[in-house]
Amino acid sequence: MGIRWKGKGAEARALEDPMSKIVSRLKSYLIEADSQGLLSGCSVLVEANVEQIELFNRACFGYPIVTIEKDKQWFQLSMEEAFYLSYMLKCIKVVAYSHLRLKNWVVRAGSQYGVDFVAYRHHPTLVHSEYAVLILSAEDDNANGRLRVWSDYQCTLRLCGSVAKTLLVLHIHKNGSVATSPSCLESYVVEERTIT
Repeated sequence: MGIRWKGKGAEARALEDPMSKIVSRLKSYLIEADSQGLLSGCSVLVEANVEQIELFNRACFGYPIVTIEKDKQWFQLSMEEAFYLSYMLKCIKVVAYSHLRLKNWVVRAGSQYGVDFVAYRHHPTLVHSEYAVLILSAEDDNANGRLRVWSDYQCTLRLCGSVAKTLLVLHIHKNGSVATSPSCLESYVVEERTIT
């Protein structure tokens, strides 16, 4: 389908400052600052300076927290976003999320389209999401019950087509690994299939 830009200058702005550079700068800042997070309910709070908050915003990670302290600023990350930077449990979903983020895609929840994620090539203010992403796991015997019969494919493809998205199915293979540490992600295999 191709990229559908939002506005006239969106493409030029995105190409001028690609997501890969933004994510790379964010990683560098977090490593240099030896950043650590505080677990707060279903979120992780990360102390960040003004430059880091700008990079979090531009990389589409989390949300800034307004505080009364002028010398401290915090950024709230969802658990999935925090795992991308460290470690969390829901391994299959996190493996898929990490796979897409490593390709410098911006990943958002896709429940409004009946999928796990939607993936953006650039910042969501600049471009419409290009992919509707479904996660399937052979080891779980497709426990979520999606795409079992041909009519499931037809319904999902019809929905994706009506909102101008390509269906991207990620097949996650555990290879017998158990989620015991962040290094377990390396043993997972992600197989991508676009369905049109």
